[in-house]
Amino acid sequence: MKANFNKETLLGKGVHEVYEFPISEITPNKHMGIERIITHENYTQVDFVYIASKKYLNGGWIQLHQDCFLRPSGTEIEYKMIEAIAIPIAPSKLHFNAPGQVHHYSLLFPAIPKDIEYIDVIEKKEKGTFFNFYSVALQHHEPTEIRTIHEN
Repeated sequence: MKANFNKETLLGKGVHEVYEFPISEITPNKHMGIERIITHENYTQVDFVYIASKKYLNGGWIQLHQDCFLRPSGTEIEYKMIEAIAIPIAPSKLHFNAPGQVHHYSLLFPAIPKDIEYIDVIEKKEKGTFFNFYSVALQHHEPTEIRTIHEN
């Protein structure tokens, strides 16, 4: 389920800023992206979209590691995930029904300082197929294409 947020109705209700389609320097794969980051006086919300792979007959599955965190880029300060919405925590999995299926989910973290310009969203600090985004610009951008056509 995708939550529909209206920037104008959110601002003034504890929301500092709504960043639509922020761009990151490094993304985990071509099937996922960050749709929105909402900075609030009480939390930071990161909204994601994932498109199931065409590599697998049913689209495969996704899950999230419980130790997910975000940090201001270039620092060791970690804001541990408070809540995962619409994505299961490992070892549970969300199994897709078909390749190309679109899934939206959100992660909530403690509020970050207003002067932060770039963040890293880290599922797990290890090599592997984790959902790690580096140097996500807290700026507004046009939507970027998430692809499922050409698989390698």
